[in-house]
Amino acid sequence: MELVIGFVILTVVSVFLGLKKSKPFFLFAPFLALFGFVIVKVAMVPLPFWETVSFIFDLRD
Repeated sequence: MELVIGFVILTVVSVFLGLKKSKPFFLFAPFLALFGFVIVKVAMVPLPFWETVSFIFDLRD
């Protein structure tokens, strides 16, 4: 739950700063944080990285 609250706070702050300072980087910050979080979670799996990625994308029915 802490991660969800953290991402919500990051998103609100990023949107506020992005609109106030007119810098587009602040609007990309939540996406970059979420992408980094996913990469860390995939790297925590005890299988080799590319095998884990291929397993995730081969879960189609």
